[in-house]
Amino acid sequence: MVRIKLFCASGMSTSVLVGKMRDAAKAKGVDCEINAYSESQLDQHLGSMDVALLGPQVAYTLSKVKEKCDPAGVPVEVIPMVDYGMMNGAKVLDLALSLAK
Repeated sequence: MVRIKLFCASGMSTSVLVGKMRDAAKAKGVDCEINAYSESQLDQHLGSMDVALLGPQVAYTLSKVKEKCDPAGVPVEVIPMVDYGMMNGAKVLDLALSLAK
């Protein structure tokens, strides 16, 4: 099972995307756990995720987040603005799965 966590400013807008990613995972038969949190909660989740994705609104925190995630072996990427804006769960899921490999 792949544990994917999305982090954004408050965890609210990203929760819609999480639902669409879960639907895409189910359709593809991919076993994963996907949840959204506020970026300020990242530290509490370091040991319980395989991939971290940042919402575009917190892209400015990428280097700070990488400093925390790299030692834990957790890949981090910013969700592309277009995919986030369109709430394209399938594309964001593909991004997460490519990072998890």
